[in-house]
Amino acid sequence: MREYGPDLTPPWKRKRTPVSEVPAEPDLVVEEVSTGFCGAVIRCERTAQGPTVTLEDRFGKQRVFPLEPAGFLLEGRPVTLARPRPTDAPDRPGAVTPGRTASGSVAVPGARARVARAGRIYVEGRHDAELVEKVWGDDLRLEGVVVEYLEGIDDLPAIVAEFSPGPEARLGVLVDHLVPGSKESRIAAGVSGPHVLVTGHPFVDVWEAVKPASVGIDAWPRVPRGQDWKTGVCRALGWPENTGAAWRRVLGSVHSYRDLEPALLGPVEHLIDHVTVGGPNGPLGL
Repeated sequence: MREYGPDLTPPWKRKRTPVSEVPAEPDLVVEEVSTGFCGAVIRCERTAQGPTVTLEDRFGKQRVFPLEPAGFLLEGRPVTLARPRPTDAPDRPGAVTPGRTASGSVAVPGARARVARAGRIYVEGRHDAELVEKVWGDDLRLEGVVVEYLEGIDDLPAIVAEFSPGPEARLGVLVDHLVPGSKESRIAAGVSGPHVLVTGHPFVDVWEAVKPASVGIDAWPRVPRGQDWKTGVCRALGWPENTGAAWRRVLGSVHSYRDLEPALLGPVEHLIDHVTVGGPNGPLGL
């Protein structure tokens, strides 16, 4: 019988175990130790919670993980991922990496748009739809996913019931301000089913999902309750109170996923996974 020592702590958690530091270069394949998720490095980012790395598995599913010490396995060996060293050539903030789409996915040159699936992704408003299209448009066309906006989600349960989600017609819904106790969270709680996914981001409006530095401001201002949020933002920033022109300014500052907050990236990628992975035309259904 094999004998085991008294220390059953996994090797990557033992403080005295020497661990190599490896740059998280694009396409490096690693395994995240706590979940077992294995994928290629897509991007690294700095966030308010600390640096993160996004991995993409062989089915195209992406997940975001913190860059924690010894949090990954490389060819079975514990390693610590580090942000890649900058190259000598300057990189414009938000620029798309050659061979990648604006969302960071591997580009497929010459690929034709797939015939639209029966499944859909619903978003609250036109600005949400335009932002999703700008960053994920290439991926959505390749997967045959249509994004539609609802002009609000007050009637979401009835809208979902009318859509009648099923195995061949999955539905994903992106909700603004999906935080505990909000009106949006109460509405979302009224929707359930194996073929519908309602998720969202914590921002009052999708404008806030764009990084302030990309827009050229220090931070998104706080707008008092009872005041129209978009108008209040324009006033606080000294912009003309023309929300349409302000949105064009915000949208024009977005060039890729690097210009968006991780709190929006994860939910959108989750919705795309829900609609495509395992569907009749998805990677698992081939």
